[in-house]
Amino acid sequence: MGKATGFLELDRKDRTYADPAERLKHYREFVIPHDDGALKGQASRCMNCGIPYCHNGCPVNNQIPDWNHLVYEGDWREAVENLHSTNNFPEFTGRICPAPCEAACTLNIVDQPVTIKSIECAIVDRGWKEGWITPQVPAKKSGRSVAVVGSGPAGMACAQQLARAGHSVTVFEKSDRIGGLLRYGIPDFKMEKHLINRRGMQMEAEGVQFRTGVEVGVSVSFASLQENFDAVVLAGGAEEARQLEIPGAELPGVRLAMEFLTQQNKRNAGDDELRAAPRGSLTATGKHVIVIGGGDTGSDCVGTSNRQGAASVTQLEIMPKPPESEDKAMTWPDWPLRLRTSSSHEEGVARDWAVLTRNVVGDNDVRGLECVRVEWVGGKMQEVPGSEFTLKADLILLAMGFTGPRKQGMLEQAGVELDARGNVAGNVTDYRTSDEGVFACGDMRRGQSLVVWAIREGRQCARAVDEALMGASELPR
Repeated sequence: MGKATGFLELDRKDRTYADPAERLKHYREFVIPHDDGALKGQASRCMNCGIPYCHNGCPVNNQIPDWNHLVYEGDWREAVENLHSTNNFPEFTGRICPAPCEAACTLNIVDQPVTIKSIECAIVDRGWKEGWITPQVPAKKSGRSVAVVGSGPAGMACAQQLARAGHSVTVFEKSDRIGGLLRYGIPDFKMEKHLINRRGMQMEAEGVQFRTGVEVGVSVSFASLQENFDAVVLAGGAEEARQLEIPGAELPGVRLAMEFLTQQNKRNAGDDELRAAPRGSLTATGKHVIVIGGGDTGSDCVGTSNRQGAASVTQLEIMPKPPESEDKAMTWPDWPLRLRTSSSHEEGVARDWAVLTRNVVGDNDVRGLECVRVEWVGGKMQEVPGSEFTLKADLILLAMGFTGPRKQGMLEQAGVELDARGNVAGNVTDYRTSDEGVFACGDMRRGQSLVVWAIREGRQCARAVDEALMGASELPR
């Protein structure tokens, strides 16, 4: 424990943002980090609880009180080592994780949790700056080979752990660059992509081979992976987007959020986004934009639309508006349902809740969206009589979540069993699928979830694969 009275002397003070008028001019990150003195003060607020609920709140079980103490003591290098003992990519989670650890913090009972996420990000950024984060090349090779399908956070974490255990690991990625939705689904203003490139270079130095532009089940058969590798890990994510099934949804102005976000990320990378855009270039410039879906992806569409110069942005959610603050006695230390306002929301958007879409108005393109208000009674939705209204729209972006992994191609060829929700069936003990020598982790196994859950599953799956190949494993779980 850094300072016994730290939480009594100091209030929570998190990182700040650049002014919206300035940050809307670009797609770079705009978080203003703390200096070392402020970080030491915030770390001193950690109480080193007898039962550290933050551990359970964090899916990778970060040893949060330990590295808070190390930051307070100024032992940054040891903090970097401690942080990486549970998390392969803390610079990812330190930027885009919603921080369930902070929700579980004991100080959150009084709405003053430790700034865990900010401290985590500062630790790893310091580690890279000082040159402390280097490739961990295994002392000897195992003679075994593993194919990992998908280079999102689950696939990357699994591949890195397996390579460090001495296995020959090849990662197959259908896109032109590694990263999965980290690369093309997360806007650059939330996480710049040089962070992924840097980790990719570290992993290559550790022995991981990346084969980009290769789609398993299309350009390479699944059977060939089984023939040429000792084990196969399915980490392809949950990419099947939920569709809008109302009249007019087939109009060209109704587009998927991931199509919209991917194109902008490709522009930022200097690519020709039309190479991967069968329906043509997509921008919000000068348009009245409606985003359907109130989650993080919808928020990302809001921020991107504003940067592109949309005439207006409206975000709709079918569920009721959450309360401003949760009932701590009912929810803590679990993740609470409460109103969350992102930095993108602060940049300008009209938000509306308990709204059901009925019909897309338009002939050859979108002109509006007919809606009706709903109320939830006994857990069932019912329309409010006389509450119909129409919103002006030129572009409607669908950010309603994902229904599971794509079935065409790889999963059809693999023939693995699926669970009741359409995900690849597999438990969290050994991550095995119904197919011998085939494992699954991340969103492809659990359904759409957080980056931090993907990293956890990738790490645990790596240990399961190592045990299956070698009979025992020294990899952490």
